[in-house]
Amino acid sequence: MAKEPQSATDTVEGLEELADSEEKVRVADVLDKFGKRSFGPVMFIPAILEITPVGGIPGVPTVLATLIALVALQLLFGADHVWMPHFVQNRSVKSDKLMNGAEKLEGIADKLDHWFKGRLQQFTGPTWQKIAAVAIILLCLTVPPLEFIPFASSAPMITIAAFALALTVKDGLLMLIATLMSVAALIGGTYLYYSSDGSGLPF
Repeated sequence: MAKEPQSATDTVEGLEELADSEEKVRVADVLDKFGKRSFGPVMFIPAILEITPVGGIPGVPTVLATLIALVALQLLFGADHVWMPHFVQNRSVKSDKLMNGAEKLEGIADKLDHWFKGRLQQFTGPTWQKIAAVAIILLCLTVPPLEFIPFASSAPMITIAAFALALTVKDGLLMLIATLMSVAALIGGTYLYYSSDGSGLPF
C-alpha cells in the first residue's frame, strides 16, 4: 500500500526497500510505493540520485531532469496527483545501482531531517508551491547543456532536491533557501555554459 513519505529518511528507506525486493526498479514501482499524490518525494528522488553513481551514467541527468520537469509542470497547473506516460513508467534502473545510490544518501537524509522540520509553513502554501514549480522547471532546462561540463549538472539538481524536500516536510525556511539557491544556480549555470569551449571545459 502506498505511503506518502514525511521526510528525506522515509524517502531513502523506501528506495532501499524497493531495491531489495526487485531485480529492476521501474518509475511505476516508485509511484506505487510512495503514492501518486507525493509530488515532493517523486521530484526529490531523481534529483538526489543525480549526485550518486547513478547520475554518472551519460544521459541519465537529462532523463532525470525530464522526469522532474514533467512532475513540476503538473504541480504548477494544480494536478491532484502525479501522472506519467506508460513508456516513462516502464523505465527502470538496476536494483544494485539504486541500492548503492540510496545507501550513500542515508547520512545526507538524516542531516536534512535534523535541520529542517516544518518551520515557516506559510511559505509552503499553494502560491509558493507554484513558485517552486516554475523554479524547478527552469533549473531542469539547464541540466542538458550542463551535462557536458563535469559535475556542473549537480548544482541545479541539488537545488531541485532542496525544493522537493521543502514540499515534502513543509518547511518554509528551506523553501526560501531553495529559492535563493535557484537564483545562484541559474546564474552560475549560465556563466559556466557560456564560458565553456564546447568540450565540457571552461576556457
